This record gives sequence, C-alpha cells and structure tokens, in this order.
Amino acid sequence: MKVSAVGTSSVTLSSLFRFESGSVSLLSKSKSSFGVACSLASSSSSSSSPAKALRRILDSPGVHQGPACFDALSAKLVENAGFQFCFSSGFSISAASLALPDTGLISYAEMLHQGQLITQSVSIPVIGDADNGYGNAMNLKRTLKGYIAAGFAGIILEDQVSPKACGHTRGRRVVSREEAVMKIKAAVDARRESGSDIVIVARSDARQAVSLEEALVRSRAFADAGADVLFIDALASREEMKAFCDVSPLVPKMANMLEGGGKTPILNPMELQDIGFKIVAYPLSLIGVSIRAMQDSLTAIRGGRIPPPGSMPSFEEIKDILGFNAYYEEEKRYATTTNPQLSKRDSSRNPFSGIWSRTLRVKITGRDGFERLDLRIPAGFLDGITNIVPALGGINIKELLDDATEEVGGKLLLDFQDRMGDRIQVFLE
Repeated sequence: MKVSAVGTSSVTLSSLFRFESGSVSLLSKSKSSFGVACSLASSSSSSSSPAKALRRILDSPGVHQGPACFDALSAKLVENAGFQFCFSSGFSISAASLALPDTGLISYAEMLHQGQLITQSVSIPVIGDADNGYGNAMNLKRTLKGYIAAGFAGIILEDQVSPKACGHTRGRRVVSREEAVMKIKAAVDARRESGSDIVIVARSDARQAVSLEEALVRSRAFADAGADVLFIDALASREEMKAFCDVSPLVPKMANMLEGGGKTPILNPMELQDIGFKIVAYPLSLIGVSIRAMQDSLTAIRGGRIPPPGSMPSFEEIKDILGFNAYYEEEKRYATTTNPQLSKRDSSRNPFSGIWSRTLRVKITGRDGFERLDLRIPAGFLDGITNIVPALGGINIKELLDDATEEVGGKLLLDFQDRMGDRIQVFLE
C-alpha cells in the first residue's frame, strides 16, 4: 500500500513546518512627535469622494503607509488590516494577471479593468498606477478620465518613454522635460474637464535615466504644472531622498520602499517622516509573500502533503474574509416560502462546521518502534488530503470522517502499515 501523504519515512517535521507566513507589519501610532499615522481605515471612510478622503490623509499629520495591492482580494486584506489607503501596483498586476514582467506589456484596458475590481471591493481610497499614461498627452487625458470613472482616488503618472520599464530595473529612458511637463498639464486639464478632484502623483524616472539634478528640476516643474504629490523613483541614498524633499516643500512627497533589494534604502516610517515624506508605498510585499506561499504549498502537495495549519487560514476564516457569513445573513432577509434552498443551506453548513470544530491526529510509528510523527490539525484539512489521496486501500477516508463527525469523543479512523513497515494511525478527536 502506497500512502504518499503520511506513510513514507521521508516525511520529516522540518518538511512539514517549512512554511512561513509573510505579512506587512502594521506600526501603531507613535507617541513621539513623529506621529506615524497608521490609524484604522474607518477613520478615512466617508460619504465623500475617494479623492477627498485621500486629500484629508495628505493634509493630516504624520507619514502614511500604503501597501500595494494587485487584485480585489489583496485590496480587501489591506483595508481589513487597518490601512487608510492603498496603491495598485502595475508591477504586481502584470505579474498576477499576465505572469509577465513590468516592461510595458500590460495595456490601459487591462489595468483599468483590474482597477475597477479593486476600487469596488474596498471603501478606502486607492491610488492607481497608470504608467506613462499609455501614450501622448491626449492618450493620457483619456487615461485619467478612465481612472476617475473607475473610482480611483489618485493616479501616478511617470515620464518614461514607451514601452516603459520597472523603476528599479535596467533600460529606463524618459521623454524630454518639455513633454513630461506638458503631460502633467494635460492631466490637470483632464481633471478640470471632468469636474473631479483626483490626486495627481507626478513621478520622474530621470534619476536613473539621466541624473539626480534632472529629476529634481523635473519635480519642481511638475509642481508648478499642478501636480498634487511628487515622486522620484529609485533614489539611491538618504542624501538624495533629503534633496528631493527639499524641492517645492509645500507639495507632499512620496517614497517607494521596494522590498527585497531595490535601489532605494529601506527606512522605517519615522525616518521617512523625518526626511520629509508624506506617503510611502510598499510595492512588492503582498505579491512577494503570495508567490513564496504558493511555491511552498505546491511543494507540499507534490510531496503528498497539505500545507500545515499555521501556513494558511482555516476554511471558516477564508469564508469570513470573503464575506460568506455576511452574505448568508443578508440572504435571509429575502427568503420566501417558495425558496427552500435557504433553510437547506443553513442545515448543510452545520455538519461541515462540525468537522472544523474537531481535531485530526496523525500518528506515525516506525518499524523500529520509535515515534516519527504525532501531529494534530483541524479535521477540515482532511478535505485537502482526500483531493490528493481519495482512498487508502479501498477505504474512503472522507466517508469515514463524515460518519464520525457527529459522534462524541474520539475515534480511530485508520490503522495500517505502509510499504516501509511504518504504522500509520489517524484519529478523530
């Protein structure tokens, strides 16, 4: 009998517990004069436009952190974590939607579609990555109006040529200073024509493409043209960051903390505020930890295991994050006597909820008599095992679990030896 899930001696505790969760640490509000702002998202929610909410954040004390999302779920998680706003990342959207690099391959329509899904999923303001506006000044005006209609609170526009490149990679080139300034003026005109107050974030990539001095000159010109926030990507030192923040001191500055090895020094929020920044983006945290978590999970599944409990939320937690329970409660308001499915759904959910309230114990004893594994996991995780190993020697373990779910007390579900002579026991507790 071959039991790849738990029956081989190659199963080790280190392989079962090699998963690490990754998350963005949320800094609490500082009691010092720095006053790092990371208050609950509810403070920024209001009946006014997303742009007005974002402008209130820009006008409030402290430096404000905005993780970068790439789809509706990641945006919702940012909001649930208590952040006041977030960014949409072209790098991450290109990665998650197309599995392609951020080299100008993703289109305006694709970015706009993903942006609509993101803004509709949250109540916090979202600053959208619009690359270089997807063309000349006239294209840029259409882009800005599209982002307004999609519900974005802000828009980031850069001065790169087409096709553009990620700000911390090679091969960046920028348009002339005159064209770059003219495109910001076009953005301001499009905003006025739309009757909107969307926040325009003017980004320059001239630091790496030309020089720091050119990037500073462009930033001043962008401010004079009407930009609300200034951003120079890939600044290479604290000194360069300080020189940037000294430009047009009344205009807020944006910092980009590219995680994992970008050109800009990674500073904590209080250090960034001390230099003079107002908002800070974390572009790769969410997409980066998602990639690693999926790789680790696939390694486990390919090895006949499932990810251990600590590496992923329970099914009940997933349902709660996605709003299943709220949906069921609201659905009851519209129940009719001719719609028996509502009552059936409630009753059908109880047994499954019962599975997740029980514990599954997997015990492996080697043929030498020494205990190799004694692991307890939520019994609901057996659902994942049965997707990999539907039956063990003709025994339907899912059916065994279903039959035992309502029984009180513990029960031995399986007791057998694998080909290596190890004894494998599975208990429901």
